[in-house]
Amino acid sequence: MTFIGDRILGIGLLVLAVAYGWAAQQWPEPFGGAEAVGPETFPTILAVVLALSSLYLIVKPDPDARWPWGRTAAELLLAIVILVVYALLMEPLGFVLATTAAVGALCWRMGARPLPAVLVGLVSAVVVFVTFNYGLSLALPAGLLEIE
Repeated sequence: MTFIGDRILGIGLLVLAVAYGWAAQQWPEPFGGAEAVGPETFPTILAVVLALSSLYLIVKPDPDARWPWGRTAAELLLAIVILVVYALLMEPLGFVLATTAAVGALCWRMGARPLPAVLVGLVSAVVVFVTFNYGLSLALPAGLLEIE
């Protein structure tokens, strides 16, 4: 019964996927009526992928999985803290600044030198911001970089 941890994680992630998918459907309908691609599209896709992944963990857990301890567990907890802070800072700082900081910090924790880590964060933040804002017409928060 060593794979019970995967099933518990799978159940927890499935609950998260359902809650996330439900929350994504609560966005108000945009002015002018329903569109094929709206603000709920991307979160809904993420919720479906998370639900399918969690079902896989529940149905076919890894029989010899071990939970990490020591430094690895600390690094995982730090990554979770970085992502929670990222979510909290998204609105006040804006997508580009918050994403640059979060991706840069995560790259640095994975072994990149600080300057290349921040550059990767900046480039990925700008590419995603431009893609969503201008390519998909889905507004991301500008935060401190908002031009009035």
